[in-house]
Amino acid sequence: MPITADHLTYVYGGNKNLKTTAVDDISVTIDDGQFIGLIGHTGSGKTTFLQLLSGLIKPESGTVLIDGEDIFDKKFDLHSIRGKVGIVFQYPEHQLFEETVFKDVCYGPKNMGLEKEEIERRAKEALSLVGISEEVYTQSPFELSGGQKRRVAIAGVLSMNPKFMILDEPTAGLDPAGRKEILGLVEKLCREQKMTIILVSHSMDDVAEYADRILVINDGKLALDATPREVFNHKEELESYGLSLPQVTKAMVRLKESGIPVNTDAITVDEAISEILKVLKK
Repeated sequence: MPITADHLTYVYGGNKNLKTTAVDDISVTIDDGQFIGLIGHTGSGKTTFLQLLSGLIKPESGTVLIDGEDIFDKKFDLHSIRGKVGIVFQYPEHQLFEETVFKDVCYGPKNMGLEKEEIERRAKEALSLVGISEEVYTQSPFELSGGQKRRVAIAGVLSMNPKFMILDEPTAGLDPAGRKEILGLVEKLCREQKMTIILVSHSMDDVAEYADRILVINDGKLALDATPREVFNHKEELESYGLSLPQVTKAMVRLKESGIPVNTDAITVDEAISEILKVLKK
């Protein structure tokens, strides 16, 4: 289910003297099953771009096409988009509200007007996908650990069977183990369930590790669109946007500056270890 942003523009402010163009003529197509990293400094326009992609706000001009359908066309049932595009906001556990885990995950499909049997089937399947066992179903979601709460919140979105999922800083506030757990889950959904993922993150290490492709937004424009390695080769350009390289890449640069002849193209820990071992063997 490809999603296409077609010359999307969004302007904030009613007063013509105070107008701000948050998204400026962005055109991009995201294909089925891609894991996209979306980066940009605070205020760059990435959140507004995501709100447009998910139909939460309407553009000043341009449109969003899902499977070739214009979601802003008057004939398009915008309510149906939740069954196509799932959104996991920052601190997703704040989306939890029901008295049990199972009821919380059932809420989305129930709100879609599905039959009880289908609602429960979807909830069980979603909870299984995120690794929540049946013994947790009757527990209050508020009694769970931080990582479990986020898994349940993600299951609540998955129960609506989206083909495309947007995650806005889903690991905010988690420790390293929790971050790895959630990002590993998201990668699994992409690779095994063929779900298209857009991950918004301020962590260059995370997008370098998991994304197939990175979109860089700066001042409302799509500044870069390439593989992680290609994007992080634009060091000076990224710095001008208020962004940096992955920590592991910075470490490799420092090693080379100290006289150790390593290749500084490494963008993940595994790549860095491989390169360092190669140099040590020489």
